[in-house]
Formats: sequence, C-alpha cells, structure tokens
Amino acid sequence: MTEAIDYRPMWNELGLDLEKHDALLGVLGQVYTDIYLSQKNRPDGMSYFDFVMSEVHGLRIKELVDAKAAGKIVVGSFCVFVPEELVLAANGVNVGLCAGADFGTEHAERYLPRNTCALIKSFFGFSLEKVCPYLESCDLVVGENTCDGKKKSYEIFRDIIKGEFIALDMPNTKSSEGREVLKRAYLDLVASLERVSGKAITVDSLKAGIDTVNKKRTAMHRLAKLRRANPAPISGLDALLANQVFFYDDPERFTDSVNKLCDEIEQRIEKKAGIVPATTPRIVISGCPMAVPNWKLPSIIESAGAIVVGEESCIGERGTQNLVSAEGASVDELIDNLVDRYLTIDCAVFTPNRTRAEHALQIAKDAKADGVIHYALQFCAPYQIEAPLLERSMEESGLPVLRIDTDYSQEDVEQLRTRVEAFIEQIRR
Repeated sequence: MTEAIDYRPMWNELGLDLEKHDALLGVLGQVYTDIYLSQKNRPDGMSYFDFVMSEVHGLRIKELVDAKAAGKIVVGSFCVFVPEELVLAANGVNVGLCAGADFGTEHAERYLPRNTCALIKSFFGFSLEKVCPYLESCDLVVGENTCDGKKKSYEIFRDIIKGEFIALDMPNTKSSEGREVLKRAYLDLVASLERVSGKAITVDSLKAGIDTVNKKRTAMHRLAKLRRANPAPISGLDALLANQVFFYDDPERFTDSVNKLCDEIEQRIEKKAGIVPATTPRIVISGCPMAVPNWKLPSIIESAGAIVVGEESCIGERGTQNLVSAEGASVDELIDNLVDRYLTIDCAVFTPNRTRAEHALQIAKDAKADGVIHYALQFCAPYQIEAPLLERSMEESGLPVLRIDTDYSQEDVEQLRTRVEAFIEQIRR
C-alpha cells in the first residue's frame, strides 16, 4: 500500500488556515462519499475522477507548486470567458478557483451585502478563510465583469488576495461593438500574462494552446453525445464531475482520461448496459454553473428516480461547445479566432440572448429529454430574469419545465426534493 503523503507542510507554506482547511476537507470528503461513492454500477473509468477529487487539494496543488518551481505561472479564474489557450501560450497553468460551497459566508458578508449571489460570497469566503490552495498558488487571478455583482465585488476582492489581479471588461451584446470590447479584453489579458510570465505569446505557442484546449473540448463533446444513449450509460452526477474536473486537471491527462471513459461507455452502449432502466425520466438542467462541490440539485434529481442527461451550463455544454480555429499567420489573427469562439457562449450577460433557449432546446431534443429543470442561484438576476423566456420556449415545444432558485446551503434540500419529486411524477403520468 502506498504511504499517504503529508501535504500539511505545503499547505502551511501556501498560507492556508490548517484547522479550517482540515474541517473543510472533512466535510467535503463525507459529502463526496455519500453522493458519489454510494452510486451503483459506475463506469470503471470514473475511478480516475474519484482519484482527482481525493487529491484535489493534495497532488494537484503539489503539481502547481512544482510547475512554478520549473518557471511556469499559475493563473486562476472563475469563468469560461477566460481563455485557457492564452494561459497555456504564456507558459502557464490555468485552474478554476474555489467557488461552489457555502463556506465562510459570515466572513464574506462583512464585505458584501447579504443578498449577493452565493457564487460571489463563496469565492470571498474561501479566500477570507484561507482554505483555497488554488487561489493561494496563483501568480495571477483573472476576473471578468459578467455581472454587476462580480464587477463591483472585484474592487474589494483584488485587495484581499496576495496575487496579481485583472478584471476583463465583458460585452453585453453580440454586436460588432461587443466584439471589439471582447478583443480589447483579451489583448489586455495577453499583456498581463506576458508581463507576469516574462514570456512572449507567439504564433506557435498560441496554436499549441488552441490545439490542447480543442482536444479537451472534443473529448467532452464525445462524452456529451454518448450520455444521450438510452438506457443512460453514465449518471448525470458522474458526467457533471467530468465537466467540473475540466477546470482543475492537467489538460492532456484529463483529455486522455475522458477518452478512456468514453471508450468504456461505448462498450456499455453496445451491450445496452445502462445504469438505470430505459423508462427512467430524462432531465436536462439549464442555468447557472455548478462548481465543485455544488452537487445538490443533480443529487436530488437522481435520488428521486430520474437521470440527468445534459447540462446547458457553463459547467456543461455551454462552456465546452465550439472549437477555436488555429488558422492564422499572426497572434492578432489567432486572437480574432478566440474572440469568434468565445462570443458564441450563450451567457445571460448578453442581451438579447435568444440563442441560449435555442441551444437548451437542442440539447433536450438530442438527449430525448422528458423535462427541463432551470437552475438559478438566488440573486443571480440575469439567469432568473431569463428563466421565463427559456420556460416559454421549452413549453411551446412540449417540454415541461421546473424553475429552481436556490443557493449553496443545505437548508432547502427537503423542500427542493418535494418539488423535484412532484415534477418527475408529472412527467411519468
């Protein structure tokens, strides 16, 4: 048996509050065991993702520390609008930052109003409580002004973290003017990455970054397509976990692991070996992103007798759809390609945003879904306001919709369970 590694000296060196960090890992470990490891008939390929989660604050952080020692920079972000391609091109490692749990809320509310969305309060809480080793490892943190809450909170956040910080100005329309705003943001990011890393982004390095991330997304496209089979060959929880690990893991290792998982799923499909019966109600989740360890709603859905077969979410098909063209003879041309791809993301920051409802409906049709659950974080006005528009589009196509507004706490679990069970029963009739 391999001897367990003591990561506490590393965490201490990073400046974590070890007592609070131990408490956090203890809770998350139990939650993961209860939700994930209790599942039956999981694909063997999920053992890799279980390992990643078991070492998410251990081995992966050591890899970041080792990368920094080897001359790379670590860049943290919260949003799919921050191009990993540019980070890789600057000899960097891109990681998602902690923002998916009800932790340090009281501390965060000393800086923020109580009616701030859970995601913003979460990344404040993780930072203030000193329990996010990803954040403490960063040379540069990249924010993005995708909502007024984030835009204003970053004015405070940048002063409570130890690394450098840049906030990208985001467009709110998919117009020619909006395109120029996004390109300027990416040029600003290039300048920051080059300054912090001391490395110039070149045509070759950017093409290599584009190729690496395209392969990641292609693997996720394959998984998204395979999970649509009936009977479902993989749980929605496990597919969500792969989408979440997308933001943390080494990109080449992740891509290889997803493709191996897909190979196994293809064999399951050929044998018609599902994890649930073919008559199980099929659900698509649409709305706000679900960062680790936000597994509350999918867990409720699947424990209530349904199966999640797709997510129209930034941590899901909205975040991974479309590739970036590597055609171009200059860095500027390749950045144009990045802008073209990222401007297709159907974020609720855009007005109008009709394509989001169209994309969600297409996911539901492709997955042969029986219903859609729209998930929004409380006080996330863009997604809450878009909910009726998406609901109307779905119901006009004959798909029932359940709208859920919640946060990261466990206080409303039983109330949500009652509503989800009633929705699933409605579908069964």
